[in-house]
Amino acid sequence: MAEKKFVEEITPMEEDFAQWYTDIVKKAELIEYTSVKGCLVIRPYAYAVWENIQKILDGRFKETGHENVCMPMFIPESLLQKEKDHVEGFAPEVAWVTMGGSEPLEDRLCVRPTSETLFCEHYANIIHSYRDLPKLYNQWVSVVRWEKTTRPFLRTREFLWQEGHTIHATAQEAIDETVQMLNIYADFCEKSLAIPVLKGRKTESDKFAGAEATYAIEALMHDGKALQAGTSHYFGDGFAKAFDITYTNKENKKVNPFQTSWGVTTRLIGAIIMTHGDNRGLVLPPDVAPVQAVIIPIAQHKEGVLERCGALKEELLKAGIRVKLDDSDMSAGWKFSEYEMKGVPVRIELGPRDIEAGNCVIVSRVTGEKTVVSLENIGETVKEALVKAHDDMFARALANREAHTYRCDTLEEIASALAEKGDGFVYAPWCGDEECEDEVKAKAGVGSRCIYDEISVEGKKCVCCGKEAKHNVVWAKAY
Repeated sequence: MAEKKFVEEITPMEEDFAQWYTDIVKKAELIEYTSVKGCLVIRPYAYAVWENIQKILDGRFKETGHENVCMPMFIPESLLQKEKDHVEGFAPEVAWVTMGGSEPLEDRLCVRPTSETLFCEHYANIIHSYRDLPKLYNQWVSVVRWEKTTRPFLRTREFLWQEGHTIHATAQEAIDETVQMLNIYADFCEKSLAIPVLKGRKTESDKFAGAEATYAIEALMHDGKALQAGTSHYFGDGFAKAFDITYTNKENKKVNPFQTSWGVTTRLIGAIIMTHGDNRGLVLPPDVAPVQAVIIPIAQHKEGVLERCGALKEELLKAGIRVKLDDSDMSAGWKFSEYEMKGVPVRIELGPRDIEAGNCVIVSRVTGEKTVVSLENIGETVKEALVKAHDDMFARALANREAHTYRCDTLEEIASALAEKGDGFVYAPWCGDEECEDEVKAKAGVGSRCIYDEISVEGKKCVCCGKEAKHNVVWAKAY
């Protein structure tokens, strides 16, 4: 007779990756669907992950001098129309409000897909002198983009994000800000989410609407597809000119300032799932896990077990560890499976024999390794286990990326590598022409993710047309 499953089965990722993903977001109680397509309930467990992401990033932003503000949700159409490229870029995704109560609006209102125009209107009112610069602002809000195809966290009609908007006296200051924020995102993904990322500039055809340059961090998921995990944009003075933002410089001349914007979203939760999850459920990075360690009493009906588990919980809380004691009447086996599904990094088992010996059992969610450890200095021991969990997660994700990274010099090599080894990152030279970029996508089925000039293209020919290459590009199928 087959062993009873304690937690409902998850479709194996090797069988159906999309269904595996859907199973996890539902069965780990991350989201619930609503009556409006693409608008989801982010349930407490997932929102707790987002709160931890917010806490870490918000600290990083404030360390670098940024302040939080909050802009309105609605943008008048007349305001949105001021920057031509920007409005054209967002037009297909905009949701419009046309009625206020029972009265039609003279100027219909856009539900913000992003807030550049609102910040520009504000800057035009408050910036007059070089002494007013720079302004380093950020906001944590929701935005709406009317996507046709939706998937939880990865592409939804309403999502949570932060959007930074800064304005500077010189182009170089703005460029430095753009690069600084890109580096903060990359560092956060690697050190807090255990996700290795590539940093690079987007091609002209793929840059943000209205930007002079867009930079992105790209991560590789379990299935070999890329996920854009964050972006940072340099706007030059284009928005400032469109919105008539000027200031008097030190030479007493009226000039335009230079702007940036940058953002990450709840898409990062999808990145965590698809980078680290397995067929037993979530695997959460310790830095953002709502529960870093769970205590499972063994034979909890026996005298003294729950009391000792309670004391252990208090000790871990004092050590700064987010810990949960599950003293429910469910079986220990059910609890093991439940917290594996939830991706809790460390499980601690404590029963009568352990108590008598002065030990407990620590189990890693990442490797499944069980270790008997002393209850003495248990706070430090668990902290070390959490650090190891992060390191193991990063190493696994990096190994997966390296195993699915290919260097190709022709379209035929790209097609062959993807057919034989599966989807992944393809490094291939490019001449810089948009026509060749489109042809690579059409013929090889991969799009440009970012320009990656850390690899030299000296002596290389464009993977498409055979002309001299100007850049090395990372190509991939993507979410």
